[in-house]
Amino acid sequence: MPVPLKTGEVLRGRYKIISTIGQGGMGCIYLADDTRLEGRQCALKEVEHDRSLPPDLLQEARDQFFREATILARLDHPNLPKVSDFFSTGVRDYLVMDFVPGNDLRSLIIETRQKGHYLQEVEVLNWAAQLADALEYLHSQNPPIIHRDIKPSNLKVTPSGVLKLVDFGLVKVMAPDEVTITVLQGQGTALYTPIEQYGGDSTHTDARSDIYAFGATMYHLLTNQPPPEARTRFLNPESLIAPRQINPQLSPRVERAILWAMNLHPDDRPENIDQFRKSLFGDIPLPVRTFVKNGAETTRELLRTKPDNFLLWGVMGITILTLLLTILR
Repeated sequence: MPVPLKTGEVLRGRYKIISTIGQGGMGCIYLADDTRLEGRQCALKEVEHDRSLPPDLLQEARDQFFREATILARLDHPNLPKVSDFFSTGVRDYLVMDFVPGNDLRSLIIETRQKGHYLQEVEVLNWAAQLADALEYLHSQNPPIIHRDIKPSNLKVTPSGVLKLVDFGLVKVMAPDEVTITVLQGQGTALYTPIEQYGGDSTHTDARSDIYAFGATMYHLLTNQPPPEARTRFLNPESLIAPRQINPQLSPRVERAILWAMNLHPDDRPENIDQFRKSLFGDIPLPVRTFVKNGAETTRELLRTKPDNFLLWGVMGITILTLLLTILR
């Protein structure tokens, strides 16, 4: 675990650390004062490289960081924090972004659950519309940018009601030949991670991976409980409880849209963010079939009617089996 910077430390002769506002396996996120622009506060995303890396590999990782941070710095969207700077010190790389005030959606879920009620569907749909705009913008970049870590704690609502997708910890830039390149490496949160993402950076992820995490996030927001992990659902298709069984106040359409987004196989999800948005807001008909009521039957049907999917399901099965054997040792 990287040692956090101390309060008062100044990086690059400009950014004075105020406090640590987040910490993960590869670094921290800090609140800092920009001493060149009086009154401006910013967030510093830190990534620490393995100190045992040979110099040539460390330089390669650093070069990749600078290339991809440059791409992030070009982004300009009201629902994304603006990346204003990036630099390196020692084995640590830093991405400087706007600091977003307000509560993250995870804290709102906890607060709502403690009060004994649910977030209003209309309020969650308002946030969903803003998140859809942000993701559509990312996915439409050339090359496309896949976020890969959508979850309630990465979504903040400003005092003026604007939703911000605040963390770029697992962002991937899709190369023209569809090979994904990690921008800032890390580990996703299993509760919201699609099964195709369990294979790490060697597996293919695309916009439909973000759609799964989007649906899983909405599930949590509207039911006050996170969905089971994708690997748990793969082994036990009936483990996912339909949202309306938990929160009967939900509309059937929103429930069906969420379940559509959370299908285990990417081919059974909406093809893009616009299609998912339209399914939420009633602009397109939704698939009648759901995987909650007949999950096992759905799996058999996929294997029977889509022979090209045998390979992906085989990889999923091997991944799950490996995880189980590791646990049982």
